[in-house]
Amino acid sequence: MDKLLQVRDLRVHFKTYGGEVQAVRGVSFDVHRGECVAIVGESGSGKTVTASALMRLIPMPPGKIAAGSILFNGVELTTLDEHAMQKIRGREIGMIFQDPMTSLNPTMTIGRQIMEGLIKHHRLIPADARREAAKMLELVGIPNPGERLDAYPHQFSGGMRQRVMIAIALSCKPKLLIADEPTTALDVTIQAQILDVLKDLRRRLNTSIILITHDLGVVAALANRVVVMYAGQVVEQGTVEDVFYNPQHPYTWSLLKAMPRLDASQQEPLLSIPGSPPDLFAPPPGCAFAPRCPHAMRVCHNLAPEQTHLSALHTTQCWLQHAYASGTPGVPRREERGASR
Repeated sequence: MDKLLQVRDLRVHFKTYGGEVQAVRGVSFDVHRGECVAIVGESGSGKTVTASALMRLIPMPPGKIAAGSILFNGVELTTLDEHAMQKIRGREIGMIFQDPMTSLNPTMTIGRQIMEGLIKHHRLIPADARREAAKMLELVGIPNPGERLDAYPHQFSGGMRQRVMIAIALSCKPKLLIADEPTTALDVTIQAQILDVLKDLRRRLNTSIILITHDLGVVAALANRVVVMYAGQVVEQGTVEDVFYNPQHPYTWSLLKAMPRLDASQQEPLLSIPGSPPDLFAPPPGCAFAPRCPHAMRVCHNLAPEQTHLSALHTTQCWLQHAYASGTPGVPRREERGASR
């Protein structure tokens, strides 16, 4: 498949009064045309900062892209100035922000907010832009789109506002859509509707999607591949089948065990991950998950793990995958690491 986005060794730092926070530390992944890649991990793992860096929305200062490459459709985004990036945002890369109520302008009608990008990027006259905006509202399933163009954000429900955000992000038909927690704070019925909208749009427009979430159920419903992040790093990535049925990193095992399952016994408790994420002012020299990992070895605390290629698409960064670690007592067998899911 053709690679639309290639991220290599991305590092994002923030200067604060207490020091420099290394929020993203050497993240690398690809997105192919027409596929959905999910970035998962607990709060503070660097998912949203990574997405903001792709859009060059990191406030500088205090933030900065300290190192790395973001190659989008053959263009290196890290070297572009703000004027050049404005031509890419919205037109080439769209983004659905996490909270639609705070992302939408309460003083502007929905129609005007959708029309802005069409007028700027496609040079449409207002009448044509309004007709196109009505088509976008119809595309995302909002009834009476012509009338709802004149409504304000507070006149929509939470699910409808999220649909409006999708319409704005897709109005210029971008090649890549970044969806940051698109189903957060929505009830399960609306969540299912939003996922159906994203599936349908991906099928009809061949749009690539980066899905940022902590909900593994959403990942299973929409994504092709999964990138698991912890403490600003990618600890495992692979296809949905790889990560759900053959996970190879202890953090991934913990995430899966913390997910409710319909086939589990009522007496079987949900597991939580003890401890806290590391201090990113001074990241540990070894594996960041080692203090919380029940299988950690001495080398895990002292030396960062190497990347292990388990297959063409499945990689992990864990010393348990080293040849010398095979047969380590207490380490789950492969069939126990998620094959029951």
